[in-house]
Amino acid sequence: MADEKMMKPTNESESKQDRPKRRYHRRSSKAAKPAEEATAASGEELVSTPKPSHTRKKTLDEAIAAVIGATAVAEPEKPREKKQPTSRKKNSRPAKEAVPAEQAAPQKETPAQEAPKKNQKNSRRRNGGSNTDPNARVRIIPLGGLHEIGKNMTVYECGDDMFIVDCGLAFPDDEMFGVDVVIPDFTFVEKNKDKIRGIVITHGHEDHIGGLAYLLKTVNIPVYATRLTLALIEGKLKEHGLLGRVKLIEKHPGDHIKLGSFDVELIAVNHSIPDACALAISTKAGLIIQTGDFKVDYTPVAGPVIDLARFGQLGQQGVLALLADSTNAERPGATKSERVVGDTFETLFKKAEDRRIIIATFSSNVHRLQQIVDCCVKHGRKLAVSGRSMVNMVERASDMGYLNIPEGTLVDLDVLGRYPDNKLVIATTGSQGEPMSALTRMAMNDHRKITVTPNDFIILSASPIPGNEESVTRVINALLRQGAEVIYEKTYDLHTSGHAQQDELKLMLALTKPRFFMPVHGEYKHLKKHCDLAAAMGVPRENMVIGEIGRIVELSPEQIALGGTVPSGSVMVDGLGVGDVGSIVLRDRKHLAQDGLIIVVVAMDSATGEVVSGPDIVSRGFVYVREAEDMMNDARRVCLRAVSRCREQEIQDWGSIKTAIKDQLGQFVWGRTKRSPMILPRKSDFEHHSLNRV
Repeated sequence: MADEKMMKPTNESESKQDRPKRRYHRRSSKAAKPAEEATAASGEELVSTPKPSHTRKKTLDEAIAAVIGATAVAEPEKPREKKQPTSRKKNSRPAKEAVPAEQAAPQKETPAQEAPKKNQKNSRRRNGGSNTDPNARVRIIPLGGLHEIGKNMTVYECGDDMFIVDCGLAFPDDEMFGVDVVIPDFTFVEKNKDKIRGIVITHGHEDHIGGLAYLLKTVNIPVYATRLTLALIEGKLKEHGLLGRVKLIEKHPGDHIKLGSFDVELIAVNHSIPDACALAISTKAGLIIQTGDFKVDYTPVAGPVIDLARFGQLGQQGVLALLADSTNAERPGATKSERVVGDTFETLFKKAEDRRIIIATFSSNVHRLQQIVDCCVKHGRKLAVSGRSMVNMVERASDMGYLNIPEGTLVDLDVLGRYPDNKLVIATTGSQGEPMSALTRMAMNDHRKITVTPNDFIILSASPIPGNEESVTRVINALLRQGAEVIYEKTYDLHTSGHAQQDELKLMLALTKPRFFMPVHGEYKHLKKHCDLAAAMGVPRENMVIGEIGRIVELSPEQIALGGTVPSGSVMVDGLGVGDVGSIVLRDRKHLAQDGLIIVVVAMDSATGEVVSGPDIVSRGFVYVREAEDMMNDARRVCLRAVSRCREQEIQDWGSIKTAIKDQLGQFVWGRTKRSPMILPRKSDFEHHSLNRV
């Protein structure tokens, strides 16, 4: 029955898949038409807005060179070109305009006042046209995703209107003992819930949607997202019992979302998950572009090519500020196309020969799953999937037409024994060495349905996320011990990133030509490097800011600056508890993990304060009592002396007695072991008349 359930939608998948593809093509052709008209009107050759079909044939280096060349022509350095100004020349501002506002203020009384007025007019055109208000202010409030990888969340505010972009989670670091996930602090949003007009989600990765259910429990606002993203959100809301209680609105690339005074346009981009979008946010102050997670893939496995034409059009109209993905800002060159991984799969499928193939990858990478399916079909192999998230994604993506699995290709894990090894491929989770993942359980010989054998050919189609290297290495070693061949070397193109590298980031800057720039989505080193790239592309340093979580970024047509702060931080989720684990709890957990626990139980006469029995000592994570009896007996005598001294000093308050026990026992243990376990004294009251009770 499970097998039938997995294969049931495959008959419908082709027709469902065709519909989104036809929609993509229609939108691509519509996006290209205005670019051609704008080019003809201006009389300039607009290199940045080619048709998608031509874009596929260009290399990234050629595209960047062309765009940069066009930009250089459009922004001459010689002042005599002023006689015939063009729209491109609006980027060239006098040196005075690059001076920060606080430094330029004293120049108000100088005779030369007409030039700044002209510059203001030009800047208004550059920032989104004549409809912009020179006095308008937009506040950008990051609540996550800066100086870190994960829990991306940004609030935009203009007047009495607010909206949110993304609401993700982060995974705990090694010192967050027992914590499941980390989400942003929603205090600021909860205080301003009456102003929030909605939340727009750029794509369906956990670091962008993982915190959404926790937010919607306290703030019920409409959610706007593309088709697959919305389906993944529905799954999360169902887990939290919120499905049907929240308004979910499906949008497509090219659509506009009206959110109070904001108008948000979705722009198709390439990423490691389908339906990813950038946002063009029209405000009273001007146009803001937030790229979301993106890369430039001219040969995507499915879906449209990134809409570079639209970015170029917006750049011609005028972009006030660009907020761009900084994840790979340190990496030179361009990110490889996802199709490169498909070519590697083809090579490795041939190399596997008669062996069973097991491929570990991210369940969210539907494009990679499609390439695995294609290789299975080509080589006459059946495909089985392992891992809950992998099973859910395959089922959901195939139902919606994003994953095309021919009938008869997908089989259930229960029937693997019916097929020879050379006819099987298993796609599984666990590429990051997660303790409870399917691949880890295979490596530890703990998987209920799959046993690793020397005839297994295992491919790790993912790069270890920083911090996961040891876990991945541990899994690889365990698989190798069982005799399997494991392919993880960098000699093969087993993985390609979903984030843009330096050449693509430069291309985005060249197309949009922003007046102000703010790097997002990355650690500080990534943000700093991205600023260096922007400076190399001509953005003045004074027109950039590196934001901080909870720090307001004040944006106007003439200035960008850091402002005040709002409540922010990290909220830890431990089981069903949200926010009940704080720094003190984590400190105690760390203390327990490092040095263990000693519990001291003393039975005392409630009337006289005399010790009736004990003290008894219980050790957990410190020493094994039976192997350290001498030290435990000495510890009891130390505790007894501490109680006796308190009695001699006529101290009967248990708080004072407890402190004396902790101090003296702590000194004793440190002297004997050089360790500081947590010490918890406990009192058991003894009453004489209690013996007469029935």
